[in-house]
Amino acid sequence: MADQPSPPRTDVHSPERRSFNMSRIRGRDTKPEMLIRRGLHARGFRFRLHDPRLPGRPDMVLPARQSVILIHGCFWHGHDCPMFRLPATREEFWRSKIEANRARDVLANEALAAAGWRRLTVWECALRGRARLAAEDALDVCERFLRGSDEAREVRGQWERLESRL
Repeated sequence: MADQPSPPRTDVHSPERRSFNMSRIRGRDTKPEMLIRRGLHARGFRFRLHDPRLPGRPDMVLPARQSVILIHGCFWHGHDCPMFRLPATREEFWRSKIEANRARDVLANEALAAAGWRRLTVWECALRGRARLAAEDALDVCERFLRGSDEAREVRGQWERLESRL
């Protein structure tokens, strides 16, 4: 039997290296989360972090304003923006994982709303990538939400602005 070429690898890393890389992905204290936390703290807002008593353990809880802030990564939460793309390897695994994350997000959001919490979701694309907002603009939106009365709001990247230039 002649040597057959091995099938092309779709991943540029070995399984061990990929495992190591994935183990380094953080669930808290991410760069987008730290940018929002530091900015709002500098503006005088005080908050709790990752309160386990609330559904979904929101990233930031502001009890005095009956508000929570959820800072979602576009990949892990399956955002409908160009920063989210399902990996080509192990596609079914990733599809089910992202769908489960989305379903969990919906349940947590509904439970928070039912408990009377105001909810602000800040998407990673609002803070990183080509369509990001200036940091001060993103913080302004957060501050307006916290000082206002909206029940829910999202902060997203400005993809429409980019598309209109093309």
